[in-house]
Amino acid sequence: MRYLIMIYSNPATWVHPMFLHQREPLAPEERAAQLNEFGALLKEIAESGELVDSAALADPVTSRTIRFRDGVPTATDGPFVDAKEQMAGFFLVDCETPERAAEIAARFPDARNAGVEIRPVMDLSGMEM
Repeated sequence: MRYLIMIYSNPATWVHPMFLHQREPLAPEERAAQLNEFGALLKEIAESGELVDSAALADPVTSRTIRFRDGVPTATDGPFVDAKEQMAGFFLVDCETPERAAEIAARFPDARNAGVEIRPVMDLSGMEM
């Protein structure tokens, strides 16, 4: 079954220059350790065939939100909510069980600092894939 693992992260934690004023970044050795964990996890799920696809997302200030107002689509620049965390990227995995998807998600360093959401992927008929 396929699961979408959505990574929510605070860019300040990862030393994104745009957010250095918001929060103290990770210490260099902690950041290096987490990047090593992340690399090992990606290698493992790629080699096992569980990793289907993944992508990092651009800064939320580049996003647009589309909503209908009085039957007319209206676009708003930037993210809709003000939050420290943002959806930073996703991983599409194909796992035998929901427990395995949760095990993978819990190993992302972001799970310790922000949030990682897991959701089953459905096809157009509404059936989980």
